[in-house]
Amino acid sequence: MTTVTPAPLADRTAYHSAVDMALGACAAYYGDGTSPLDDASYDLLAGRIRAYELEYPEDVREDSPTGKVGGGAAPSGDVAHTVPMLSLDNVFSADELFKWEASLARRLGGPVAGGYVVEPKLDGAAIAARYVDGRLVQLVTRGDGAFGEDISHAIGSIVGLPLELDKSATFEVRGEVLLTREQFEAANAIRLAHGAKVFSNPRNGTAGTLRAKDRPYVIETTFFAYGVIGLTGDTHEEMMAAAAATGVQTTAATPAGLRVYASVEEVQCRVQEIAAMRAELPFGIDGVVIKANAVAEQDKAGFATRHPHWATAYKLPPSVQRSKLLAVEWNVGRTGVIAPRAVLEPVEVDGSVVQYATLHNPRFIRDSGLMIGDTVGVFKAGDIIPRVEAPVVELRTGAESPIVLPEACPKCGGEIDTSGERWECAGGAGGGCGLLAALRYAVGRDQLDIDGLGVTYIEALVDSGAVTDVGDLFTLRLEQLVDATRSEKRAETVLGQIEAAKAKPLSRVFCALGVVRTGRTLSREIARYFDTMDAIRAADADALAAVPKLPGANAPKIAAHIAALAPVIDKLVAAGVNMTQPTLPGAAEGGPLTGEVVVITGGMHGALAGKNRTEMNDLVTQAGGSSSGSVSRKTTILVAGEGAGSKLAKAQELGTRILTEQEFAKLVADYLT
Repeated sequence: MTTVTPAPLADRTAYHSAVDMALGACAAYYGDGTSPLDDASYDLLAGRIRAYELEYPEDVREDSPTGKVGGGAAPSGDVAHTVPMLSLDNVFSADELFKWEASLARRLGGPVAGGYVVEPKLDGAAIAARYVDGRLVQLVTRGDGAFGEDISHAIGSIVGLPLELDKSATFEVRGEVLLTREQFEAANAIRLAHGAKVFSNPRNGTAGTLRAKDRPYVIETTFFAYGVIGLTGDTHEEMMAAAAATGVQTTAATPAGLRVYASVEEVQCRVQEIAAMRAELPFGIDGVVIKANAVAEQDKAGFATRHPHWATAYKLPPSVQRSKLLAVEWNVGRTGVIAPRAVLEPVEVDGSVVQYATLHNPRFIRDSGLMIGDTVGVFKAGDIIPRVEAPVVELRTGAESPIVLPEACPKCGGEIDTSGERWECAGGAGGGCGLLAALRYAVGRDQLDIDGLGVTYIEALVDSGAVTDVGDLFTLRLEQLVDATRSEKRAETVLGQIEAAKAKPLSRVFCALGVVRTGRTLSREIARYFDTMDAIRAADADALAAVPKLPGANAPKIAAHIAALAPVIDKLVAAGVNMTQPTLPGAAEGGPLTGEVVVITGGMHGALAGKNRTEMNDLVTQAGGSSSGSVSRKTTILVAGEGAGSKLAKAQELGTRILTEQEFAKLVADYLT
């Protein structure tokens, strides 16, 4: 981890400007949640203000945000807190953490004896939730620490805060409400559907959602408790366990968990571990919280005006970085989707340099008001695909220019279907400008597995007119392949692979068609649900919506595309390509993995050698289980092969059952072929 040292403010004018900017950001955040500064930027700005005020105390403004909850801009409301609801002081490096430890030891008159609690610092909005006789009766914001706003209108929309508990108890939990990455995407889709401006980031979206009333829609958020009042226990760990026992979700339920360590050296190691897993967490964190575990030591250490002495927040470098949008490129995917890509000034995000990022779809560009030259936030979604947040309008200079949306397909020049959020080439997937990409996808290892048919040969077949869609692959003659490959031996090999591809299960054949809004997983679900291609073709949107894992909103598009592919499917049938899904032994009879959710990671050897990820997932299903690509609390088994990395660490963190590849092979031995 690197620590950012804020540059000092040059003079009094710069100080006043910095204070005004900080106050404006706080007011916007606690207003409608549209702060122009992300959390890390605000921290740096606040650090510069604090440093200036220490050096020039005579210049300190009365309205300075230093030392005030919410920078003094948080609405206080009229609901009194049962005990003050304070914020945390921050440290930004290992040296500062050890200084905090030394300060705490001085207050205690000796080293901390009860250990340190370590948990993630969630990037959301702090609230207090009050239960009376096991029923959730009130939600209150932090406010100014003494009084908060009543936001009880949000009751029922927050995951982790049940309306009724498993026990009839009266107490208060304090914690963080946030939007997970999945909830953030869903929230912006809902807002776009209702003509509302998209949230610029999950933190601001959470703040705006909690305070909003009388919306014609509901946005779901998530709660994790980090404190409790009214339940007994000698340690913080015990009290949080007591809260969790009632049914309330606590930080212990996060992938980062809640752990207790005896020394600050161990705490520092844990901070590094949490920082390393940050990109894979399903929600944003901006630091790690460290607390004295023993309640007696907390009481002895006491409080400052605005924060406890017995706890601190180790702030991590920002995971959202800022860059400038230089241009927008329009690319056509294998299914004909026309996708905008941002060209950015290179910026380092989570350890890698990012120059390109997705811009979602044309509607995102239009509704966000994004312009060429805008300053934008750049983040990684699940540490895979860089994405662009909404523009920072407050930083515009007037030199920005509108983004020109395409009027014709940028690849073939044909018409564009603009009826959906994602624009598509009217020529459709598998034909027109998407043909080469569609064919390359169709012959891939996880689809038809025609390994000898490389990109050069596909291009030659398309240029000669021999192949106009996937169905034509199965009517190719030897002489056509010889012309494309320039080798009779190579052509014979490809012809043999094409013949073998006819026997692939329906899930692979359907996947090779490249139906919009589907991929390997959904193709497998559709094939298993309907069993035959005839049944798939006969299904309308309502029938498709009943398929597990298939979003109902995508069903009409999928149904329409399947209908449009009728001539291609007819070619496949005429060529003798398999159109049925094999019965899965064990799945209907109760196999060894029945009821299990299995994640496979790492390289496989022995009895599993040579099986790719799709084949391993098929094996899981054949044995009665359900496969998943990521580890979560729902995961019941992780199969760890050679080189298993972050997924193994996360499974160990969650206490998931872990099997070696040999143990897994023995468990599913009856299903190995």
